[in-house]
Amino acid sequence: MVSVLKDKILEFHPDTLEYVRKDVNLDKQSRIDEAVDILDDWVKKQQHFTKKDFSRDYLERTLINAKGMVERAKQRLDKLCTFKTLMPELYPGPMSREQFETIDSFVRYGFLPKMTKEHYRVSLFNVKSDDYQSSDIHSFYRYVTVICEYVRIHDYNSGLIVVLDFRNANILTFITKCTPMELRQILTLMTEGYGMRIKQIHLVTASKMVDALLGFLKQVLSSKLAGRIHLHKNLDSLYEVVPREVLPEEYGGKERPMQQLSDEWLDRLTSKDFVEYFNMMYQAKTDESCRQANNFNEQYVGMPGSFRALSVD
Repeated sequence: MVSVLKDKILEFHPDTLEYVRKDVNLDKQSRIDEAVDILDDWVKKQQHFTKKDFSRDYLERTLINAKGMVERAKQRLDKLCTFKTLMPELYPGPMSREQFETIDSFVRYGFLPKMTKEHYRVSLFNVKSDDYQSSDIHSFYRYVTVICEYVRIHDYNSGLIVVLDFRNANILTFITKCTPMELRQILTLMTEGYGMRIKQIHLVTASKMVDALLGFLKQVLSSKLAGRIHLHKNLDSLYEVVPREVLPEEYGGKERPMQQLSDEWLDRLTSKDFVEYFNMMYQAKTDESCRQANNFNEQYVGMPGSFRALSVD
């Protein structure tokens, strides 16, 4: 089990491990061991899983993201493995740095190193240019998936704060090139697969087209998440919920510049050790011919995307 939290990018408070575990009723080591044992035993019995040797650290984080509930952790793990089979377009496959080089031309993105005092992690999405194509958005979605895989094994947090900065972007350009279905798929993968617990969504823009953007997002988000959207015309009100010391310096904060953070994320995600890990975890899929059809239908009918071509007989 992990006892000391260390990472090359992500930072933690001294009490983060204890706090996050206690927050989901996993503060006793005996309880953690018992829950991980149950989850590990269940994984080994799933005939449709193509990988059955998940590390105990990985299983513990699965439990953390499932709020300590073993049954929910089973569902999350099953969904994540299934999504890798059903939605391969959201994964880069054999990963390389070249796949993501076009992203930097229009967006800076990453999970910020420092946490809030509530042990929340901040995800900052900054559109810096309108010069991009739909294919660039597809590449960005795959990049988000890679970050999710990294965070799944390297992070401990109590939730995610999403900041969408559209101050320098043409909202209509974004809406035109980003389809609701594809955005819904990546959000479903993030929340239902990787278990990202989105606590707040902060939209920063002074554009008169903000209502159009809100309408677009509400097509994609659940009513629960849509209710967590907060609007900011400038950074002053954002500081009330995201402290300055967490934010990059161009946001008036004390963190390294966003471009530097984006570069560091790309370096880390395309490092040899993580690429090997990612390629290994991408093989954690499902063989749907080994799953009972009624179980598939109960869990996945109504999910975004078309699964009609998938045989589960």
